[in-house]
Amino acid sequence: MTKQSKQAQQAPQMSDEKGLDFARAWVEFPDPADDEQVFRCDLTWLTSRWNCIFGSGCQGIQAGRADDGCCSLGAHFSDEDDEKRVAEHVARLTPEIWQHHDEGKRNGWVSKDEEGSRQTRPFQGSCIFQNRPGFAGGAGCSLHILALREGREPLETKPDVCWQLPIRRTYDWIDRPDDTRVLQISIGEYDRRGWGPGGHDLHWWCTSATSAHGAGDPVYVSYRAELTELMGKAGYDRLAELCERRLASQLPLLAPHPADPAP
Repeated sequence: MTKQSKQAQQAPQMSDEKGLDFARAWVEFPDPADDEQVFRCDLTWLTSRWNCIFGSGCQGIQAGRADDGCCSLGAHFSDEDDEKRVAEHVARLTPEIWQHHDEGKRNGWVSKDEEGSRQTRPFQGSCIFQNRPGFAGGAGCSLHILALREGREPLETKPDVCWQLPIRRTYDWIDRPDDTRVLQISIGEYDRRGWGPGGHDLHWWCTSATSAHGAGDPVYVSYRAELTELMGKAGYDRLAELCERRLASQLPLLAPHPADPAP
């Protein structure tokens, strides 16, 4: 038995989570905006009925801290530009919408992990931007609350990893038989494996949980803004067309997500 399979067997998955391995339907198409790129998209995930249930049944990634959702560990910045962009929005946070405003201003809101990577600072068991239940300004991410109050998309104010989850974007250079290369951009589900070996130790993870699969809109619709940011408008429009064609078929859906409600 491999190390990975042992980890998967030992994962403390909750009773409503489905397994990690099941049939998926993928589609590949050229990037309409760049002929040196192709998109490879997981239609099983993107047409699933997953939605974020933070504050409405989310069990959290750490036992006993359901109110934290997936914010328990803080957020690692993707690069310097990511941190700089977030800092510009942090400067507009006030004590009315950021519970730990005074602590963040006094002692900082950035820290380094054991490997020296920069991240939002954990404070009292969760991300310092996480407002706790009962806070007058609203529970949840203060940067998310800021965006909604200003009429922005939350992806503008939050760290990259926060607004991208649970979408996973990866890159692979593909060598073709005619000695050409193309950049393959995969868009899929950020499941437990997306976190690396530590993902198997999460208390609960939403993408494979039946309790998080009851949305009226499929992921490609509810995450239109995020997918457009990740793929560009032309790429997203083509993806949406293919997703709509999949769902409009009169035949039984090929490779549906196992956590989705039964048709």
